[in-house]
Amino acid sequence: MSFAAGDIVGRKSYGMDILFKIVEVNKKKQVALLKGLDMRLLADAELSDLVYPEPQIIQKYRQNSEAVRKECIHKVYRRRNLEREQLRAVNNNAPEDFFSLPGKILHLDGDKEYLNECMKVYHSLEIDAVGIYVPENQQPARVWQLLHQHRPDILVMTGHDAYIKNKNNDFKNLSNYRTSRYFVEGVYKARQYEPGKDDLVIFAGACQSHYEEILAAGANFASSPQRVLIHALDPVFIAAKVAFTSINESVNIFEVIKSSITGLDGVGGLETRGKFRLGLPKSPY
Repeated sequence: MSFAAGDIVGRKSYGMDILFKIVEVNKKKQVALLKGLDMRLLADAELSDLVYPEPQIIQKYRQNSEAVRKECIHKVYRRRNLEREQLRAVNNNAPEDFFSLPGKILHLDGDKEYLNECMKVYHSLEIDAVGIYVPENQQPARVWQLLHQHRPDILVMTGHDAYIKNKNNDFKNLSNYRTSRYFVEGVYKARQYEPGKDDLVIFAGACQSHYEEILAAGANFASSPQRVLIHALDPVFIAAKVAFTSINESVNIFEVIKSSITGLDGVGGLETRGKFRLGLPKSPY
């Protein structure tokens, strides 16, 4: 059976639990580099372990992923409407013509396809977001200039990652991760630009990333506490929760994790002040 870049495949040894797209094929070594269809995972696989899913399996997989995405967006809007009413009550029943100013997001992504999907969700959630494709290994070198150029309230640095299994199972060793060191270095650079965790809120990481090192570098939120896979849209829903939490409040950590698709095993973080501002009056122009 022949395979080529762009093909959608599953791994027999894992029971086809996750569907992947082939990034590249090394015919000499008979291995392929895979990326998850909706998980921020990079994985190597022997060609002999790959199989083409039936079309109906791919269709069902995509339908399930779309259903999860829509449900998360609905939850965001339900929660946002409730929080707006609470915010108006706190602000002495502000009139209906107040305007909202959520936090601005700069989203750096090592995957062009995922970036496009993330930008669609930001647009659906009415969030001011700038998305830029930057391979993981280039993010540390470019983040300072991009922060200076766009001056966001929230920075997302994501892409693909994976824990590289070995006989020692040393989860603390940063070199045992595909791209975690770049997220760590990128967060260090971003904190040199803006040290304050409430002034620049940072989410960094991808599937199975070195959660502790990323937080130690200065991130507010990171993946992955239990070294599990995270969904492609998890960073979006974390950032969205921060963007729409009032500057007068700390983001409820349990609420922000519930905003994600993966949950506590996949993402976590620190108590952080929100970035949403209420304004009056709304201009007629």
